[in-house]
Amino acid sequence: MSQFLSSPNPAASTPDSIRVVVADDHPVFRRGLIQVLREDPSIRILAEVSDGRTAVQAVRSLKPDVVVLDIQMPELSGIDAARILHQEGGPTRIIFITAFKDEDLFNQALDLGVKGYVLKDSAADDLLAGVKAVAAGTRFISPTLSDFLYERGHKTRELHKARPGLDALTATERRILKMVAMDKTSKEIASELGISHRTVENHRANCALKLDLRGSHSLLKFAFDNKSHLT
Repeated sequence: MSQFLSSPNPAASTPDSIRVVVADDHPVFRRGLIQVLREDPSIRILAEVSDGRTAVQAVRSLKPDVVVLDIQMPELSGIDAARILHQEGGPTRIIFITAFKDEDLFNQALDLGVKGYVLKDSAADDLLAGVKAVAAGTRFISPTLSDFLYERGHKTRELHKARPGLDALTATERRILKMVAMDKTSKEIASELGISHRTVENHRANCALKLDLRGSHSLLKFAFDNKSHLT
């Protein structure tokens, strides 16, 4: 059963503590993760939970610095939980932990703004470093996944060569293009950015013009097909 537990380690309860929620549906593995993290006195475990829905509730309630999410969980998957948290735009940084070395999952994670990606078979070595790095505002990827990171960067560079108009997009146009890639409507984008629907439509038209895209759905298709490589 999901539960919210305060950390019993008073040494970790300092103003500079890194406050963490751990979500994994396997109790033995979850407690192992917590044990690894509690070896460092700067880490404070705010809660441990066993499903994605409770993880979202814990983040909303406790506002940790970092949440560690297993990708496969009941109620909500780690991907779905991360999507909700990403849309809500809170300050909590996300680390995925998974048993699967899967490039599509990896790219989905980075598309959702996930800052850390740790494989379960290297969690004992990587998780503590990952939590510290992510809490400090940098990204941490298990070293065995470096090929995925290189491939992502390579495909991004190739896309910019194929579509040089990407470099001509303004900061607002880039942001809107990424939101289009998330399948958000112009109305949703306008609401989130605090601008008018017509302004969003004008930005979308400018994006299509700069990218030499024609047709009513061409921008949506381009954004969706290349969402992992838009910078």
